[in-house]
Amino acid sequence: MGSRLSPSRHYTESVPTTSAQHVRQIRLWLTLFIIGLILSGITAFPLERETALLNQIFHVAPTPPLAAEPALHTWLRRVHEGIVRTNESYPFMAYGTDWLAFAHLVIAIAFIGPLIDPVRNKWVLQFGIIACTGVIPLALIAGPIRGIPPYWRLIDCTFGVIGVIPLLICLHHIRKLENAASLTTQD
Repeated sequence: MGSRLSPSRHYTESVPTTSAQHVRQIRLWLTLFIIGLILSGITAFPLERETALLNQIFHVAPTPPLAAEPALHTWLRRVHEGIVRTNESYPFMAYGTDWLAFAHLVIAIAFIGPLIDPVRNKWVLQFGIIACTGVIPLALIAGPIRGIPPYWRLIDCTFGVIGVIPLLICLHHIRKLENAASLTTQD
């Protein structure tokens, strides 16, 4: 006694379930990526308060102690001090980080396209992958020029590495959707 469904009919009937699973995975990972962009954008606004909070969390003394201290403490104090002094004397400089924050929010909006139609808007993911990859040379080239310590440059690089992971996962699922669609149209 044979199967009621032919192999091709069985395959095409199972595609929507598989496609739905791929779309769900894409939407999950893109939502996480969008949330990350939004959080990165929002946190670029209150830098003075955030660096003060970091100094509290890491127990950074307001003035350098007589004894040696961890390099991270020295760096966190210097960054906070720089932001405070710049905000006091040149508050308009913070406008640059306001634009940085805005750019993150606008880029997050661009990812709504692939959230709605992942296959058609695959190019947005490819753009995101290029942007995440670009974080690494920027941190490694501009970091030393701007006096950023090596360990902090590596922290900056992790944003690109972590950011690219959900995009690559989404691209994998989009390829699966494209392959399933091409098999369906061949039948």
